Amino acid sequence: MLTCIIKYHIDPTKHAAFDRYARNWGQAIPRCGADLIGYFAPHEGSSTLAYGIYNIPSLAAYERYREKLRNDPLGRENYAFAQSEKFLLREDRTFLRLASAPQGDAQ
Repeated sequence: MLTCIIKYHIDPTKHAAFDRYARNWGQAIPRCGADLIGYFAPHEGSSTLAYGIYNIPSLAAYERYREKLRNDPLGRENYAFAQSEKFLLREDRTFLRLASAPQGDAQ
């Protein structure tokens, strides 16, 4: 299992646009095959950093998921919304694997 963490640098004056974007992904991402943990918007501290986090079984599964997302009506709409509103200034995507499992006390 891989966890994809998307780090967004967003326009600090357009938090409402990012929230709409996040809610849309909340519908489209699970429908297209990824296990969405959530989208996280600025609250305290930085007003420009936001995150999207989801799990995917493998990089091959990620490629299939991305293809489904490109063909999903809400996915296409959300990409267009981000382009037209220009609230995303930068997007960095990282894939991580869980290294701490098993977690908790195994007694």
